[in-house]
Amino acid sequence: MKKFDSTVKLLKHQVLTEIARAAFDDNLLSILGDIPKKIMPGPHPTHRCCVFKERAILAERVKMAMGGNRENPNVVEVLDIACDGCPVDGYNVTNICRGCLSHNCLEVCPKDAISLMKDQTSHIDKTKCINCGLCAKACPYSAIINFIPPCEIACQANAIKRNSDGVSVIDNNKCVSCGACIVKCPFGAINDKSYILNVIDMLKRKEKIYAICAPSIVGQFEYATLGQLITAIKKLGFCEVREVALGADMVAKKEAQELAKKHFLTTSCCPSFVKFVNINFPKMADAVSHNLSPMGEIARFLKEKDPDAKVVFIGPCVAKKMEYQKPEVAPWVDSVITYEELQALIESKDIVAEELEETPFNEASYFGRIFARSGGVSAAVTEAMKEQNLDFQIKACACSGLSECKRALTKAAAKVGEDNLIEGMACVGGCVAGAGNLHYNLKNKINVDKHAAMGAKSIEEAIEKSS
Repeated sequence: MKKFDSTVKLLKHQVLTEIARAAFDDNLLSILGDIPKKIMPGPHPTHRCCVFKERAILAERVKMAMGGNRENPNVVEVLDIACDGCPVDGYNVTNICRGCLSHNCLEVCPKDAISLMKDQTSHIDKTKCINCGLCAKACPYSAIINFIPPCEIACQANAIKRNSDGVSVIDNNKCVSCGACIVKCPFGAINDKSYILNVIDMLKRKEKIYAICAPSIVGQFEYATLGQLITAIKKLGFCEVREVALGADMVAKKEAQELAKKHFLTTSCCPSFVKFVNINFPKMADAVSHNLSPMGEIARFLKEKDPDAKVVFIGPCVAKKMEYQKPEVAPWVDSVITYEELQALIESKDIVAEELEETPFNEASYFGRIFARSGGVSAAVTEAMKEQNLDFQIKACACSGLSECKRALTKAAAKVGEDNLIEGMACVGGCVAGAGNLHYNLKNKINVDKHAAMGAKSIEEAIEKSS
C-alpha cells in the first residue's frame, strides 16, 4: 500500500500525478484548468473555508508542479493564498488564563500592553507589545505563550519570516533550499518547484536516460521490494538505474586524499550545507571539499563512459534541484526529481510495481550507502583513509541539522577544538529525512543500514567492480 505521511503529501501527490498523466498523454494544456476541480469536486470543502479556495490553492500547486515562478531563482516558494492558518506572531494569552487576582502579567509589562477583559482575563495589545516575554515568565499558569510559525521554527538558516499581512516570506539571500519549512508547514503553503515535466519530455523523446538513485530510496516505497521498484523505474523508460552510493564511494576516496593533504576539510555532499557555509562562513568556503557530490560524481562517471546519455537524479533532496543547475554540475546532471515525483510518474503510467519481477541493484559498498544518514560520510572517509594507507588521523564531527553545523563551523573558524573533518547535513538525521520523502520515521535509517550491510565490504572493491 502506498504511504503518505499526511493529507498535505497526498494532495501534492494527486497534483503531480494528474500533471504527469496529462503530459504523457499530450493533453496537458487542454485539461490544465480542470485539475483543481477533479481533485476537489465539491460541493463541500474538505479542510478550507470553501471549495473555491481549495481549488484556488490547488491551482497554485499545479503551477509549482509545472516549474513554479520562473523569475524566482529559489526552488522553494511560498503559496501566498495557502499561508493563512497560523495565529498572530508573538506573545498571546491562551484560554488557560484564570483571570487571577494577582495579575502578575499586567504588573511586569514595561509598556502597559496588557489590559483586563470583563471576565478579568488578560489581553495583550499587539500595538504596544515589544515581545519581551516578561508576562509569560510571570504567569503562574503558563497561560501566555510565544507563538512562532512552524516554518520559522524549522528554518535553521533563519531565512523565513512573516510579513505585515501575516504571509511567510523567504529571504533568498539566506535560504539554502533544504526544504525543512516544506516538511513542517501543516497547511502545505510552502512547496518545492517540480521539474517532472522536463523528465517526462526526455522520456517521451526516448532518449538514453540513466536514473541515479540515492541510497535513502530503500524503504520509501513500502508496497514493493527495492528490486521491483528498480524494474518500475526502467518501465518508465530509463535505460539503466544506478546507485548514487557508488558515487559516494568515489567521493569518499577523493575526500580522504584531500583531507590528508589539507589537514582540515568540510564535506561537500549536502548542497544546503555548502550554501550555508558560503553565506554564513565565507572565509571557510575554501575548506569545503572541492570534489563533486556523490550525485555529480556518479553522473560524470556515466557521461564520460557514454557521452550521449542523459542523467536524472532520484532522491529525497529538494536542494539537489538547486545543485544540478550549478555550472560545475550542470554538464553531468540533466534533471532532478524527488521520491514524491517518482511515485507520481509510476502511478501516472499505471505501473503496478509490486507485481513486477525484481532487477538486481547492488553495485556500491556499505560505506557509500551509509552516506544517506548522519555520521555515514565521516565513517566512509575514515574507511577510505585506511584502505589507501594514508598517514592521517581523522577527528570527525558529524553534524545533524544546520544548528549543529553552525556550532561546529563557529568553533572551527575560531580554531577551537581538534576536529579536522566536519560532516555537514542540513536535514536532521541526514538524507533519510529529506523533504522529498514519502514518509518520515525511524525505519528510514534502519532500512538504509540494513541495505548497506548487503553492499561490498570495501570502497575499493565497489569502485573496481564498477570500472
